[in-house]
Amino acid sequence: MSIRVLLVDDHTMLREALRIMLDKEPGIEVVGELGDGSGVAEAHARLMPDVIVMDVSMPTINGIEATRSLIRKNPRTRIVALSAFGYKQFVMEMMDAGALAYVIKSCAGEQLVRAINSVARGETYLCPETAATLVAANHRGSSMNTDGQNNKRLGRRELEVLRLLSQGMSSPQIGVGLHIAPSTVDVHRRNIMEKLDLHSVAELTKYAIRTGLTNV
Repeated sequence: MSIRVLLVDDHTMLREALRIMLDKEPGIEVVGELGDGSGVAEAHARLMPDVIVMDVSMPTINGIEATRSLIRKNPRTRIVALSAFGYKQFVMEMMDAGALAYVIKSCAGEQLVRAINSVARGETYLCPETAATLVAANHRGSSMNTDGQNNKRLGRRELEVLRLLSQGMSSPQIGVGLHIAPSTVDVHRRNIMEKLDLHSVAELTKYAIRTGLTNV
């Protein structure tokens, strides 16, 4: 019996290429495609896929939020995260949301097939590039003489502040949007920089782009 797969990626050409590749694989059947995360719940209910291949960086609703929402309603859903980046923060956010596998797009051929087969069996899977990134990041973290702040992932409010900072908003503007004091925004910004070991708004913006928090 074939593994039924739903592809969710906002890049049409990549999605089509993945479908052609997967349709050639024995034991895998692509049953549907989506261009963003907003329709995943409806497509899941209608198509009943065994595995969802979820792009992490998408407009409207990104893969992290789509995965978190879907897992909350359907805890047994099996999701393979697909991304152009293997950044530690990105990987951890997606796995925390409920994905069982993470694959970098540059090696999505054989590695994606392995990931699909693994999660269909209820197993986790990281492509070699992602695994190497996490090992290197953990190694760097273990060598730091700090209180561990750099190893902590960003909280929800910090992610909100980071996203708005990357869009060029000032502390007062962010404060109005999030209903907090500008001084609180400044505290969040300092904490974000410390946790990520970044030192300017420009570096924060690059990070936000890499991790799909913003499309600017």
